[in-house]
Amino acid sequence: MKQIRAILFLILSEPQSHLQEDDMSEEETRTEQLSLHISPVVESKDQEGSSSSVSESQSDTGTKKRPFKCDICGRRYTQHCNLKNHYRTHTGEGLFSCETCGKSFSVIRNLNRHKRIHTGEKPFSCQICGKSFSQSSTLNVHKRIHTGEKPFSCQICGKSFCQVSILNRHKTIHTGEKPFSCQICGKSFSRIGDLKEHKRIHTRERPFSCQSCGKLFSRISNLKVHKRIHTGEKPFSCQSCGKSFSQIGSLNLHKRIHTGEKPFSCQICGKSFRAISHLNVHKRIHTGERPFSCQTCGKSFSRMSHLNHHKKTHTNEKPFSCQFCEKSFYRKDKLTNHMKTTHTGERPFSCETCGKSFSVMKDLNCHKRIHTGEKPFSCQSCGRSFSQVSTLNLHKKIHTGEKPFPCESCGKSFRAISHLNVHKRIHTGERPFSCESCGRSFSRMSHLNRHKKTHTTVKLFSCQSCEKSFYRKNNLSNHMKTHTGQGPL
Repeated sequence: MKQIRAILFLILSEPQSHLQEDDMSEEETRTEQLSLHISPVVESKDQEGSSSSVSESQSDTGTKKRPFKCDICGRRYTQHCNLKNHYRTHTGEGLFSCETCGKSFSVIRNLNRHKRIHTGEKPFSCQICGKSFSQSSTLNVHKRIHTGEKPFSCQICGKSFCQVSILNRHKTIHTGEKPFSCQICGKSFSRIGDLKEHKRIHTRERPFSCQSCGKLFSRISNLKVHKRIHTGEKPFSCQSCGKSFSQIGSLNLHKRIHTGEKPFSCQICGKSFRAISHLNVHKRIHTGERPFSCQTCGKSFSRMSHLNHHKKTHTNEKPFSCQFCEKSFYRKDKLTNHMKTTHTGERPFSCETCGKSFSVMKDLNCHKRIHTGEKPFSCQSCGRSFSQVSTLNLHKKIHTGEKPFPCESCGKSFRAISHLNVHKRIHTGERPFSCESCGRSFSRMSHLNRHKKTHTTVKLFSCQSCEKSFYRKNNLSNHMKTHTGQGPL
């Protein structure tokens, strides 16, 4: 042990590299010698007596290239002086602070680089697309988007990356190493940066704000992506169809539409998905997990987006308005569907069995179950099955007695908001569905469709006993009672 301490003292006392910007005082040097630990460069005997080093035990060439390791956070450096500069972030000695936000840096050049965040200065521009950057290194990485260069390869699976940091992050998939743990919830991470970002979940800290709308973010990368909403920038284009995206991840996910690739499969039902996030959401169908709850009525949802949509039913917020008929919707996809079905008449998705067309692909997929008879969603209370999960969720309220949507005029409550909307027309007198033949109006589409049959003379429901026919199925049911002796209702 005395020998090891002596060697450490010599290492810490050796002359520093010319790269170090500021000479350290005698007091600073003494502090470094007392508190700084250099672990990888010294070979030591383990308990079994065999000679080993950290680089050999990790079997990673990156360890040899970065032999100086911080014993506090595990970060590695190629030169001793860089490690000493880094150590100041732990001791708080000799730091350079930003006058704007107070953030501290161990090297003054890093502070100067940081100041560009506040000034907005971006002196390095891409000659191909004109995009500007605050750092030359970021520009060099950006250029690889245009060249397609991915110089950093994983020796285990062969996958290539444009940045060595992304490669290092990828390697943890194979090793499973997650050395950085959250002291609050115990969750572990492969990178200390990910741990720092995770901690903001507990502290609710959102230090990055959008100058256009004031929205706050916990990660600067999320802020950068958000800014593209205001600028309209979509730098990532699909070479197959030309569609552009604001995020590279969205482009990669989109490409699977063309390739048909669905690499993530559900182990319970075998259904496959293009994204692992879609699979994780799908799994909740089987587990019944609904982690997102409404603080107003207590209703739970399997997706955060569904909760956000639901919240608008309490506020009556309908931010998406139709330019043709002034009708408003609380969801953008509902407005899109309305435009197709009501104004444009666009129905690009056709059923191969019966030829019926739909304006939305998901409506076609639901319709196909009529022909296949598939009812994959079952009620755990009574065993009844349904072709749509929304119908199952509505059915469950029969067992629970839940009626979360009350009428403000009379107080009557309903299981579904669509039922409430139809009910409201009793109070308003609204009849939005009109017959093209006679002009008569109705409060429900089903009532209009039933009325239209009076103009066609076609009576689809026939009595098997007396050949009498009816426009409506319930009229036939009442008529059948005259044959059974029960009499009409």
